[in-house]
Amino acid sequence: MKIIKIVSFLGAIAMTIALVNGFVNGSFINDGKMLLSNPWGIVSLVDLYVGFILFSLWIIYRESSLTAKIIWVVLMMVLGFFTASIYVFYVFHTSKDNLSIAIHGKNHLDKS
Repeated sequence: MKIIKIVSFLGAIAMTIALVNGFVNGSFINDGKMLLSNPWGIVSLVDLYVGFILFSLWIIYRESSLTAKIIWVVLMMVLGFFTASIYVFYVFHTSKDNLSIAIHGKNHLDKS
């Protein structure tokens, strides 16, 4: 489980650097127009958001609080796999090396 925490932490750092670079050196509007005018840009966005939705389904399954579900899913849709990296790190850090809790959350273990 330590490797999962390390990889998710490194993912969050990499995404932070990439996001800062994009916001500092890019133009969200102009670059977005170019991306949407390219068929492979559209494919990339569809691929990305399918991944966001699938990951969000796990968040919805795992979290017991409606507020937490909403906050994490909104962050996922806005910040993408930056949020996923932080969520995975958080989940595995707070599960205290219990894989079942990490995957299913505490609320699902109580129902068994």
